[in-house]
Amino acid sequence: MTIRVVLADDQPLVRAALRMVIADAPDLEVVGEAANGAEAVELTASLEPDVVVMDIRMPGMDGIEATRQITTGPGKTQIVVLTTFDDDDYVYGALRAGASGFLVKDMALDEILAAVRVVAAGESLIAPSVTRRLIKEFARRPSSGAAAKPRRTITGITDREREVLILIGQGQSNTELAENLVISVTTAKTYVTRLLAKLNARDRVQLVIIAYEAGLVTP
Repeated sequence: MTIRVVLADDQPLVRAALRMVIADAPDLEVVGEAANGAEAVELTASLEPDVVVMDIRMPGMDGIEATRQITTGPGKTQIVVLTTFDDDDYVYGALRAGASGFLVKDMALDEILAAVRVVAAGESLIAPSVTRRLIKEFARRPSSGAAAKPRRTITGITDREREVLILIGQGQSNTELAENLVISVTTAKTYVTRLLAKLNARDRVQLVIIAYEAGLVTP
C-alpha cells in the first residue's frame, strides 16, 4: 500500500528535496504540494492524503492553524511537523493542534521518511532528544497573564501507569520503558495504550505534554 503525502512548505527547495527522496521510496508518493497553510488545508480536503509534512512558519495561514483545521476535520490525515526548532516559538502550539510527529529540518532525510511511515501507521513519533529539547523550551517560557496557569491534575491512573507516564515524558521509547521497568515490550505498549485511553490523549505526543503540564517532568 502506497502512503500518499502532501508537502506543505513555503520554501520550494525544501519541497524539492523532500519530493526527490520520496520519489526513491517505493512505498511513498507525493500527491500534492502547498506553499502555505491554506493551500495545505485545501489539498488535504480534496486529495485526502495519508500524511501532510507541515512546516510551521508559512505566509498567510501558518502550519499551526492548518494542522488544527486538518486534524479536527472529518478525514484521517496525520500531520508531521517539520521545522527549525531552535528559533521557532510555535512548536508547542503545533503539537497541541494535533500533530502526530515532530521533526527538525536538520534531521537526515531517511529519518524523515521513517517518521512519515510511522505516523501513517497511526503511531506518533517524537525523538527522545527532541522531547528533551521540547520540554526545556516549555520550561524556558514565562507564564502568560497575571497568574501562572495551575498544573494539570491527573486522576484515575495507577502508580505504575504514573511511572510509565513520567518515562514517556522523558522521551523514552517502548523498548526503553521495558528495560527500565523490567517488563516486556508488549507490556510496555499495553501501559501506553491504557494511558492514552484514561487520559483521553490522541497519541504519545500528547502524553508528553500532559506529563509536563502535570509537573511530572521537569528539565
